[in-house]
Amino acid sequence: MIKVSKRFLDRAKGSLRRYQRILESARARDVGESDTVVIVSDFLSDVLGYDKYEDVTTEFAVRSTFCDLAVKRGGRVQFLIEVKSVGTDLRENHLRQAVDYAANQGVEWVLLTNGAAWRAHRVRFEQPIAHDQVFALDLLDPDAKPQALLERLYLVSKEAGGEQEIDRYWRQKEATNRYLIAQILLDPMTLSVVRRQLRTLFPGLKVAEETLAELLRTEVLKRDVLEGEKATAAARLVRRGARRRAAAAGPKSPADGLPVVDDRAGAGNGALAAPLALSQGALADGPSA
Repeated sequence: MIKVSKRFLDRAKGSLRRYQRILESARARDVGESDTVVIVSDFLSDVLGYDKYEDVTTEFAVRSTFCDLAVKRGGRVQFLIEVKSVGTDLRENHLRQAVDYAANQGVEWVLLTNGAAWRAHRVRFEQPIAHDQVFALDLLDPDAKPQALLERLYLVSKEAGGEQEIDRYWRQKEATNRYLIAQILLDPMTLSVVRRQLRTLFPGLKVAEETLAELLRTEVLKRDVLEGEKATAAARLVRRGARRRAAAAGPKSPADGLPVVDDRAGAGNGALAAPLALSQGALADGPSA
């Protein structure tokens, strides 16, 4: 849940409907890109709260060319904004151009818009440069609820503290995405908890963690959460976490290891209930895998 400031709502509620009418008219007249930039610049001021003369610039050079708009706070660029004409469908090639702009300047946040549709992306400084879509909205979508639009717009408003709120929102979204949850379920630490719980429920049962992992991959988890770039990135993140845990734990003696589990009926329930409940609680609010 995004906590939206009252100051933002007091200003944006009244202005949003007015800009929806402006954009509807502009799209009907099929205005060009330069006129759309003017509308977006005014929108940044009237709805998002930026000072049009201090916070917004149209003169931001990137390698001998210029991006359409940039929002600056304290002399630092917070958002690069690539604007297309109001009648243009936003495409991947438009985003690549904007992301290249941002990567060249070390800017983490890119907004791609045609005035009506807005897409916020976070740049990942990897090799090659990548990006994640944080949110997308369409001001002219007849099914869009005003409250939902205002919540997303707030994330890139002046009241949100530049990139502070949108960064917090992105991190929350990343921590609960289905690709990451799937990889956490396949992590040896989680498999160990499941294995011990099974041995408690079925005394004498012998099941390897590898068997549980294979069962999850083939019969429990959906295939799409295990394949593709997002799944690979989630797996890397979980492996990094495992390495940090191992480094923090330090070298182990031969006597170290997991606690011995009593396989007799009813034994170990108290010891296992807490970590299992914690694991279940952590996953309850995230999207299902």
